[in-house]
Amino acid sequence: MPEEGVRPARPHHRLTEDGRPMREVLTYARRGSRFTPRQRAAWEAHHESWVVPDQAVDQPGFAWRTWFGRDAPIIVEIGSGIGETTAALALARPAYDVVAFEVWRPGVADALQRVAESGATNVRFCSVDAVWSMEHLFGPGELAELWTFFPDPWHKKKHHKRRLVTPAFAGLVTSRLAPGATWRLATDWADYAEQMLEVLDDEPGLSGGVVPRWDERPVTKFERKGLAAGRTITDLAYERI
Repeated sequence: MPEEGVRPARPHHRLTEDGRPMREVLTYARRGSRFTPRQRAAWEAHHESWVVPDQAVDQPGFAWRTWFGRDAPIIVEIGSGIGETTAALALARPAYDVVAFEVWRPGVADALQRVAESGATNVRFCSVDAVWSMEHLFGPGELAELWTFFPDPWHKKKHHKRRLVTPAFAGLVTSRLAPGATWRLATDWADYAEQMLEVLDDEPGLSGGVVPRWDERPVTKFERKGLAAGRTITDLAYERI
């Protein structure tokens, strides 16, 4: 993990020199936060144990092992949604700790319920910006694997700058993956798949490409929606050299 101490301000907390909120290009848009009764019950039952409060990451000495209660290899999922994939893959990997980043709180509540129902206990959720977190909350070579399934495609051309998979982020991820660790991705937008290939093929620290659908990854409601709309699912896997 990077040096302990005061970390740079998180997105949405940065201010201009005259104190105004700084306009930032982020890879996500915050959605509504209203819970259904079922989501509220799941949140109240599990968030104290499994959700890392945003402000916790600002504290000197923040360490994932504190929140998991053990030292174990770490897997990161960016965009866990409602937790369909998270619950299944975490349950199958009890020796690993899974850090799931998701900014949509009702989705986190749904995911808490799914993880609880699965019986997995090795997942912690975090709603802090994943790009900032990758840089400031993980050290070089710390990640055993990274999952990025169906990130927001920002399909309008004027919004492509908000896509997660960029040369800068690929370089950051490469530095955080352990040698031999894998970054697994999937998208149902053909032009985003092309961009991912171009970016990741150009990253000298990675080796990989398009792969057959990863059979361990559950077919989620989101994926079925993409298939119903006639879109092709592209899976990619890149290994840290």
